[in-house]
Amino acid sequence: MEVELPPELEELRRTARRFVERELEPWAEIIEQRGEVPTEVRALLAANGYLGMRVPETLGGGGLGLFAYCIALEELSRSHRVFTLFATNTSGNTPMAIARHGTADQQERYLKGLVTGRLSTAFALTEPEAGSDAAAIKTRAKKVEGGWVIDGQKHFISGGATADFVSVMAVTDPEKRARGGVTAFLVDRETPGFRVGRIDGTLGSDAVKLAELVFENCFVPDAAVLGRVGGGFALAMESLADGRLTMACTCIGSADRMLEMALAHAKDRQTFGKPLSSRQAIQWMLADSAVELSAARALTYETIRQVEAGANPGTGPSVCKLYCSEMADRVTDRAVQIHGGMGLIRGFPVERFYRDLRHYRIVEGASEIQRHLIARDLLGAAAT
Repeated sequence: MEVELPPELEELRRTARRFVERELEPWAEIIEQRGEVPTEVRALLAANGYLGMRVPETLGGGGLGLFAYCIALEELSRSHRVFTLFATNTSGNTPMAIARHGTADQQERYLKGLVTGRLSTAFALTEPEAGSDAAAIKTRAKKVEGGWVIDGQKHFISGGATADFVSVMAVTDPEKRARGGVTAFLVDRETPGFRVGRIDGTLGSDAVKLAELVFENCFVPDAAVLGRVGGGFALAMESLADGRLTMACTCIGSADRMLEMALAHAKDRQTFGKPLSSRQAIQWMLADSAVELSAARALTYETIRQVEAGANPGTGPSVCKLYCSEMADRVTDRAVQIHGGMGLIRGFPVERFYRDLRHYRIVEGASEIQRHLIARDLLGAAAT
């Protein structure tokens, strides 16, 4: 079942798919072999308008709405995961917060660099004792003459190892904490007292690294405050709905590619003189994947339409993120099974997708957090 889209979004999809297949896909194997992203990739994405897609045109970005951005992400996610990370790095939490709440100087200083690919950023919220429970952050920022002194530690920060600047959430009023006591700061990489600590690889691509960020007596001027003092937690939560929907579409695009590959292999592979696709066990796996993918698209697209129309989607974004991330895992697992031994070989896309997609049930709010939010909404005040 295909969900009908407006003509302009269908054209955007076709354009993005051509770009991904012709320009980006050849880089996917190179990235996987090297375990790093060549500089040409960022320049290629910038030159074709895939960086800063949601940043307003007046600030140098693409000015895309949420739906158009999600369709572009869906197509990028059909190739290597790093391409979607570049796109979200320049249109996600930090850049959109700067676009919405930053000063003219902050917008001029940071957004143009992100859109052109000259700068990269990272969103530093997670800490050793504050992951899903974001309100439990311990990083402190104390007011001093002319600015603030930040002390604390962040970890599991995507892109943090190479970011030119980071947006950091720090407690500025310990009594208020999440209720007006957390502030966002923009901190440049070369700021004294700020350093990158441990760098971690993950079970996914070696090109994707998570970093520990350490702040020790790190002074930043008042001009580094993003938004208003005490407004950091609200600023961080502001983009959650969008983030969950973009993550859902990333999962949809990845699952679509996996189903496509599984179908092609099932038709081509011969077993006992017949195509693998003639086996009922394989047919049912393909059918289940197609059904789940169709349901995911219908659910997510309708929720995006509600958000763009200004309606309150409630827990809709959580429902989408939960369902799509777990759906993508199931579809990819079936694709590996259908490919048999080939599905286990390093360097083959199915194996890489299998590793990379496991991240999505954790990032942007783990599945258990989404279930908690959905149940809390269902049960009202009775849920704890």
